[in-house]
Amino acid sequence: MQTLVMILMLVICFNFLLKQSFRSVWYVVALAVLSALFVGLLWPVAIEQSKMQIASWLANPALMLDTSVLLTVDVALQMWFCISAADRSSGVEQGRAQRVLARVLDFFPGVLFFGVLFSLLVMVIFSFPGVSFALLGWGFAAVVLIALPLGVWIIKAILPEESIRLELLFLANALAAVLGVVATVNGRTATQGTSEVNWPALAAMLALLALGLVCGVFARKISFKRKYKS
Repeated sequence: MQTLVMILMLVICFNFLLKQSFRSVWYVVALAVLSALFVGLLWPVAIEQSKMQIASWLANPALMLDTSVLLTVDVALQMWFCISAADRSSGVEQGRAQRVLARVLDFFPGVLFFGVLFSLLVMVIFSFPGVSFALLGWGFAAVVLIALPLGVWIIKAILPEESIRLELLFLANALAAVLGVVATVNGRTATQGTSEVNWPALAAMLALLALGLVCGVFARKISFKRKYKS
């Protein structure tokens, strides 16, 4: 369980750095300063935590389900950013509301990364007993201040094509969503399994899928006809 959570934390950090590769240098620097201050100012809160308390959090089904919801919302917003950026790069016309939302998503860094930073701060403090808490907190803040812009620069150097980074961001967020579901349910399911097939419900679902497919095809044809006429 803890190994899976650590992998999820690494994926969240990678997604955060990859998302910032689409922003300007000054935005990345400002975000690095904000992240460093977040870490440096929260060390008094971090020292109040304990390994047993963190383990109890991971074993709490209600808390993990709430975390799963937060993860799903964060991943959905990041995927929405990818789709919106792909539409703009391909020249798809967007309405005013879509442009405003796309602008907001451009500067939305994600909230889960800061939770990961706090978890890493707690791990650093417990890994160096006997060392000043303030020194560990601000030392880790200095590492974050340097590592964040450096990580973004490395990603842009390895993947200079923006389209490839955008596709990778979409796929990495899909991976984070899958890992989040597996890690947060903790072996529990909301409903009990059954070996019987509800044939009427299955037929109704297939009918809805077929109806949606037909409507989508006709809507696309109508959209193409209007586009060519204009």
